[in-house]
Amino acid sequence: YRKDIVVFGRREFLGGMGVFSVLGIGRSKLVNPALPYLFNDPRRVMEGVYKQDTSKDSTWRGVLDFIDKKGTSRKKSFTFRKLGSLGNSKTLVRFTEPAEVRGVGLLSINQQGANERQWMYTPAIQRVRRIAPQERGRRFIGTDFTNEDMAERVLEDFQYKMLSESDVIDGRKCYKIESRPVSPDRSQYKYVNLWVAQDIPYLLSAEYYNQDGVRVRVSRASQIEKIAGIWIARRLEMSTPGENTRTILVIDEVKFNTGLKEDLFTLQALEKSDV
Repeated sequence: YRKDIVVFGRREFLGGMGVFSVLGIGRSKLVNPALPYLFNDPRRVMEGVYKQDTSKDSTWRGVLDFIDKKGTSRKKSFTFRKLGSLGNSKTLVRFTEPAEVRGVGLLSINQQGANERQWMYTPAIQRVRRIAPQERGRRFIGTDFTNEDMAERVLEDFQYKMLSESDVIDGRKCYKIESRPVSPDRSQYKYVNLWVAQDIPYLLSAEYYNQDGVRVRVSRASQIEKIAGIWIARRLEMSTPGENTRTILVIDEVKFNTGLKEDLFTLQALEKSDV
């Protein structure tokens, strides 16, 4: 891999199953990235999406723009760091602006079999607390993304079912795949419908359903292009239909394979708001 690949110029990412698996940033080792789709097996399709990310680590800066039902916009800037591969990683989100959220951090352990997966640090009370399973569905820092959405999802935590092979999004033919957690403790959602492009290993859209089978969130990527061998969507929007709100995720700068260390992804490091 090329060391320290940098992508500049406001970008948004989508390519897995939650925000940061949805981000799916990585270089593909597949000679033909569409090859897994020839088998029309939903598990193979999802493996293709996950295998696109082969970077060792990544760091990027971005903005979450929350827009309420009145059209009022509130922006929050943050830095995201990841160590490991998509769906088998550790991630750290740290907010930098505005002042009321500066230093707030979220550490996520996205690994199969991990029971305690998320911790949040709040500078105002100078305390790290674990995100309990019942808190996964809460809005993250007032956005349309929930705490669970801010972590990557582990491929093995879900079962997949092919629903359609003829749906079209933005002119791209898609596989529509139902994703259900293997057990209720793996996700707040009862199931998620995913639309994966058939010509590239990329997630274009997702609909999230609660335990009552009600659609509670919708994510959508657009303006997809390939930069430095990496599939990128310029726009990622998460909306909450029942509340008429939406949040747009925009990435300003990305760096890959800079040699991030394990000790950055610890509870001790989480308490250091300048990290």
